[in-house]
Amino acid sequence: MMLVHHVVMELNTMTLPLDAPPGVQPGLDKVLGWVKWIAYSVCTLGILIAGGMMAVGQRRGEGGEHAARLGWVLAACIVIGAATALVDALK
Repeated sequence: MMLVHHVVMELNTMTLPLDAPPGVQPGLDKVLGWVKWIAYSVCTLGILIAGGMMAVGQRRGEGGEHAARLGWVLAACIVIGAATALVDALK
């Protein structure tokens, strides 16, 4: 138990550099911006497609299957939103 306490105390006193290497920042920001834009676009498209499939499938009695698909799409949106917020916080 003392060893764990000692390791935790050492980790708390360590300082890590949070700056990116020189010359990386502008290119990295541009790439991350494009990736976020594409991810948000795919999420929006996924919601629209799942909603359309629910509307068409409702007439055939398949609404429940598409509702589950919409749940997965919304879960993916949450993960992507959390990931981009985390990346923005670390920049």
